[in-house]
Amino acid sequence: MSPVTDTLDCGYWDAGRCRSCALIETPYPDQLRAKDAAARASLPMIPTQAWSAPHPSAPAGFRNKAKLVIGGRPGAVTLGILDGRQQGVDLRDCPLHEPGLRAAIRTVADLIDEMGLVPYDIPRRRGQIKYALLTHSPNGHLMVRFVVRSHTDVDRIREHLDLIRDALPDAFVVSVNIHPEHKAVLEGDEEVVLTGATTLPMPVNDLTLHLGVRSFFQTNTAVAAALYRQARDWIDPLAPSTIADLFCGVGGFAHHLSAPGRQVTGIEISPEAVAAAALTRTTPPPTFHVGDATAYLRSNPAPDLVVVNPPRRGITSLADELEISGTSHVLYSSCHAASLATDLDAMPSFRPVAARLFDMFPQTRHSEILVLLQRDGPRATDAATDTQDHT
Repeated sequence: MSPVTDTLDCGYWDAGRCRSCALIETPYPDQLRAKDAAARASLPMIPTQAWSAPHPSAPAGFRNKAKLVIGGRPGAVTLGILDGRQQGVDLRDCPLHEPGLRAAIRTVADLIDEMGLVPYDIPRRRGQIKYALLTHSPNGHLMVRFVVRSHTDVDRIREHLDLIRDALPDAFVVSVNIHPEHKAVLEGDEEVVLTGATTLPMPVNDLTLHLGVRSFFQTNTAVAAALYRQARDWIDPLAPSTIADLFCGVGGFAHHLSAPGRQVTGIEISPEAVAAAALTRTTPPPTFHVGDATAYLRSNPAPDLVVVNPPRRGITSLADELEISGTSHVLYSSCHAASLATDLDAMPSFRPVAARLFDMFPQTRHSEILVLLQRDGPRATDAATDTQDHT
């Protein structure tokens, strides 16, 4: 960061090679204020007094994962993005990545050359390796995934597994994804894990979560930890006896909200995520099931609290089910204010009593918003009105 302007120094931006960070020329404090103001303007149904001050991030060195297009040619690969001509632009030293991740990216570039893997050329539809997907944990461990076109490429990487382990001794999980089709998606349906370990331990607050090779986790570990702490601080005074986390993923919210005398159930459509969630040790342990969120809410007694952390599109029809349910509180974590506003409008029986923006994505206009909703009616309590920030 520049000590004078409080803006991020990036040679790639200065050279015009990358324009991903739309707010990079805006001092970080101004970015945070603007994001918070935009969130409040997009969510007029949340009263001013319900909002807490936004939670900031480190402006650089915060990303725990990298999704890198492999370009260039053998002996001179690029790891980064594609330009307008579908040619590789090397961004291996992107300042957004955690320091340990940046070091690993440089090593992976060398490994691809040493293994003799040919970068996939999109215009010519030739080559072997398409992407490198890396995740870095706070304890320094890595998950390294290579996305290739065929099983032959898998065999080549397997033959070099000792080389990979020697070059990346902190690589806890190494896997290869097979993506033979020529289409604009990041990965294919088949994954081959080459290591004995199949999940990456991810210490967060007082827990160690586990990430499978396809598991979703927030890209900013420090801010994700603050998000979970805030959820716990808001929920504990309510003393719910039953909680359903309906998009539980690897169980971040479910495990953080577990407490004695409290029954916590996590529902997730991904079997891999459910298996990973069950590896985290919490007392008492939540119960996790593979299933559809809406179907679960329809077919089970209404819990005291429902947690939702949906994809960008929001909870859609689940909002209607929550509106007619007997649930008294909803904790909603959203990465898209517009879909959050739509879902809140679909639940008029719930009143927002606490809200806060968490800046997961500095240098961009994106953010995470956490909202606590209380049903107005016989089951509602007054406990949520005293929701102060303790993080």
